[in-house]
Amino acid sequence: MQEEAHGPAMCTAAGGPHQREVSMPSDEQVEAFQRNGYVVIPDLLSAHELEWFGDAVDAAVTARMAWDNRQLAEKSRYEQSFQQCLNLWEDYPEVRQLTFHPDIAAAAAQLLGVPAIRLWHDQALYKEPGGRPTDAHQDHAYWPMRETDAITAWIPFDGSRLAAGAMGYVPGSHRFGVRKFVNIFFDEHPYDILHGPEARGVEPVFVEVPRGGVAFHHSLTLHVAHANHSNRTRRVHTMIFFRDGATRGAQFAHPCVDRGGVALGEPIASAMTPLAWPRAAGELPPPPPPLREFMWGWPPPRAD
Repeated sequence: MQEEAHGPAMCTAAGGPHQREVSMPSDEQVEAFQRNGYVVIPDLLSAHELEWFGDAVDAAVTARMAWDNRQLAEKSRYEQSFQQCLNLWEDYPEVRQLTFHPDIAAAAAQLLGVPAIRLWHDQALYKEPGGRPTDAHQDHAYWPMRETDAITAWIPFDGSRLAAGAMGYVPGSHRFGVRKFVNIFFDEHPYDILHGPEARGVEPVFVEVPRGGVAFHHSLTLHVAHANHSNRTRRVHTMIFFRDGATRGAQFAHPCVDRGGVALGEPIASAMTPLAWPRAAGELPPPPPPLREFMWGWPPPRAD
């Protein structure tokens, strides 16, 4: 097992080694999230953290994708939207420090209005130059989770710009009562949920995120991303958090529950979905046992 790396000194809302003021959600930002289903919190990461963590995720993505020498045009429709590497926290200790960053996890819990949250999974979503738009969807439909108290923290290391893969959110759509599976993975022409009755005619609002800021969206918020028309990769790392105590609500397969042996109706709590907040200062969860079988985007199988 790799040893923990010494990363940047991280500050909490109460202060830290750099005595940096951390921008935690205000009452107005919490209310905006509850109303719209998304919000951007600026200055959650320092310039030093962005550089250090950006380098760490870059290295992890390069290692995970070392086998892939295809050009963008040779990839599937889904892969042309982004390079996806899941659960980097498991096998890259430097990335683990970002995935369980105390300020980001605390902000996520505050926005959800819950006392404790767990990690569902993290993932790097690197949209290459020329990468196509990400098709509109809801996240929750892809998870066998009964409750919907879940939130994604979306971290663009360089900030996000409209012309370079910025995200767009349908305001209030997390309160529309919609749970619609959109197969963006394999369908050449996935269902256009933005122009179906589910979106109620509400247009997405595209949001630029300043460098150091983190965009959060609810698991039921309809969202989409622009194509990347720039000459640089849109480098994004995300973490999905959910309310501690949430249960498995469907039988379809998913590594986050199947690897931990979580049965239908049982609380989702295992080494695969560790507590993210609250945690003791500086304490990081140990990685779970490695996979033994190949799963696209996940840590590589163990070679016994």
